[in-house]
Formats: sequence, C-alpha cells, structure tokens
Amino acid sequence: MKSGSKLERVLASGQFAVTAEAGPPRGSQAEVMLKKGDLLKSACDAVNVTDNQIAMVRMSSLAGCVLLQQAGAEPVLQLAMRDRNRLALQADVLGAAALGIRNALCLAGDHQRLGNHPSSMGVYDIDPIHLIQAIKALRDERRLMNGQSISGEVPMYIGAVANPTVDATGLGLLGLRKKIAAGADFIQTQAVFDLAGFRAWMEQVRAQGLHEKVHILPSVLPIKSLDMARRMREGIPGLRIPEELIVRMEKAPDAKEVGLRFSVELIEQLRGTPGVRGVHVMAVAWEDIVPRIVKEAGLLPRPA
Repeated sequence: MKSGSKLERVLASGQFAVTAEAGPPRGSQAEVMLKKGDLLKSACDAVNVTDNQIAMVRMSSLAGCVLLQQAGAEPVLQLAMRDRNRLALQADVLGAAALGIRNALCLAGDHQRLGNHPSSMGVYDIDPIHLIQAIKALRDERRLMNGQSISGEVPMYIGAVANPTVDATGLGLLGLRKKIAAGADFIQTQAVFDLAGFRAWMEQVRAQGLHEKVHILPSVLPIKSLDMARRMREGIPGLRIPEELIVRMEKAPDAKEVGLRFSVELIEQLRGTPGVRGVHVMAVAWEDIVPRIVKEAGLLPRPA
C-alpha cells in the first residue's frame, strides 16, 4: 500500500470504486461540510473537496477534508496550481499528511477570469505533472522538490485529471502518459456525456496499455434542469451534451428525474467498458442525489 486509503484498497482489490465531490461553502460554516460528509460516506469510497471551483472563493479544500473526516467520510484533497506556488503546495501536502488525509488530486484549476476575482493573478508556478512528481518524491523519498530531506511519512494516493473529449491529435493521451510516468495512481476524467467518444478514447488508452498502469474513473455529472443542460452545452468548450438528453428533458414533466436516469444509465454503460475501474459522480451543488444514483446503479453497499 502506498497510502493505506480506502480508495487505494478498493482499487487494489479489483472492486469498482465510487468517488464523489463535496463543494465547500462560500463561508465558514463547518456544519455544511459535516452534513455533506454524513450524506456521502456510505455511498462513496472517497469524496473530493473542491479547491475554489470555477475560481470562486470558498472554504479551503484542506479545511473541508478535515471536516469530512470528522463526519466519517474519506476525503480527497484537491490542489489547484492556479492559487499556490511550489512552497505552498508542498506545505499543504505535508499538512494534509499530518492530519491523516491520504488522497490528493492534482489539477490546474479553472482560470481566474471565470470567477469572482477576475483581476487576481494566477500563480501557475508549476503544472500538475510537476506536482505529481513532487508528491511522489515526498512519499517515496522523503524529499522536497529542491532535494532537501523531510522528516515523517507522507502516505498519499496521488490522483490527476484527464479529458476524454480532447481531439484526435493525441495530445490528450500524451498528457495522460506524462501524468502516469510522473507517478499518478488514479485518474478522474472530465464529465462524460458522449459514451461513444469516451469508449473510442478508452480504446486508445488500452492500445497503449495505460489502463494497466493507472486506475481510470470517468466522471458522471447529473444534470438537474433543462436550463443547466443548455448552458453547459453552449458555455463549456469540449463538453458534448447529447441532443437526446435535451429532447428527453424537453418532453418530460420532471427534468430532474430525466437527469438522474441518464446518469444511472451512463454508469451502467461505463461499468461495462474495459479498463474502467470506477466512477466519479460530479453532482455540482446536488450532492444529495448521489446516494440515490449510486443505489440505482447497483453500486451499494460499498466495500467495508
């Protein structure tokens, strides 16, 4: 075991893993995270705490992770390159290890122009590949990026992200290969809606044997309204919302129910895709739907 986290143990045992997300509040209300942890702990093997998602200021991911632990859920610390230099990133990883957090996800972060402080300066001192290397060095060699030794253990299961909708130039797989070579243990993808496109991407992944080197968890994003579906289709480059889903929502008396059923159906299809080792349910501001989705997809109970 690299970290001893529940997520690592589930994946190492060959069982189908389930992760989800918990968005911290725009404030200091600890009870928000405690309630989300209590809601999600039985439905998921680990829960990502987002890091100023969409460049909006929120409670820190590290604080949110500690609160999830208090509620009995296993957290995944998210670390965005946008907001910290290499000193702060390494310090956060050491602090997380001291607090018993055993999973970390490395990502660039949404550009600050999208958020509520658009004039802020993005840091981007290093990229996710360098951070993966840095955490691996802290864990396996007990050394900082500058080569200096540290004291204590840093048992961390290292995650990264990938985008299956990147075009056929191969750049997306090049990035994935680099993250795996740097030391990524698991990959959570961007939201999948185009099943055929995702399966074509997975064919390339399998052809290069990458699925044998890292655990891949495609993300499923439940859509709770027709307006949300339209805004996502028009406003998020590279995200292919199927016309079928739009039509189903237009015709249905309850768009939320359609969004839920679509997510369950998608999970069932993803489970049958060779090389997929789990699923990440990315229920943005709709965490209370996650247990129902997981249950209806036949993924309960979770491994003890």
